[in-house]
Amino acid sequence: MLVPTLLMAVIPMVSWPQDGERIVPLPSPCLEGEVSLEAALSARKSVREYTDEPLALAELSQLLWAAQGVTHSGNRRTAPSAGALYPIEMYVVAANVDGLERRLYKYRIGQHDLAEVAADDVQGRLASAALEQEAVKNAPVVIVVAGVVERTAQKYGQRAVRYVHMEVGAVVEHILLQAAALELGAVFMGAFNDNEVKQLLRMEEKESAFAVVPVGRPGG
Repeated sequence: MLVPTLLMAVIPMVSWPQDGERIVPLPSPCLEGEVSLEAALSARKSVREYTDEPLALAELSQLLWAAQGVTHSGNRRTAPSAGALYPIEMYVVAANVDGLERRLYKYRIGQHDLAEVAADDVQGRLASAALEQEAVKNAPVVIVVAGVVERTAQKYGQRAVRYVHMEVGAVVEHILLQAAALELGAVFMGAFNDNEVKQLLRMEEKESAFAVVPVGRPGG
């Protein structure tokens, strides 16, 4: 298991900044795992069925860090970005995570924490927007990778769409490999109603949804 046992028991201390936004801190990511990159590559496969077991908060933390964690000065992250403009935004539908309420969150990348977006349960509606795919309906966690194409377009113009899609691919592959290293199952999905997902997750005007990634303990 990549995440140390001590981290698995961490219970977040929820805070409310002055603007009223509810913030849930995440455990620090583990930087030295027991599973090699080659082993994770060999183990990776699309998994669409999950057990009823919850994910640990430390496992969710590790998945998010693998996708977009800040690793170097200048806001440099785990995944490459054209011009280091970083258009990616990430949303978390937490349905069954130890120590985390069943709500919709947004990953604050620089702070490595979660900001609550909505207190209502959106998983069923997200599954509906994703063409009733069972993996979205049953996963303990669904990560939605979104992006702001305009951030990249300010330098690269019309090629920005291509570059953002390339970046989304890198981000999702990081999630899938980290899931494999944690002995979790995950699947990369692109079949969903763009506008419904955008509205459901309360995305900002310039944000667009690019990928839906359910994650859980393999079942079936």
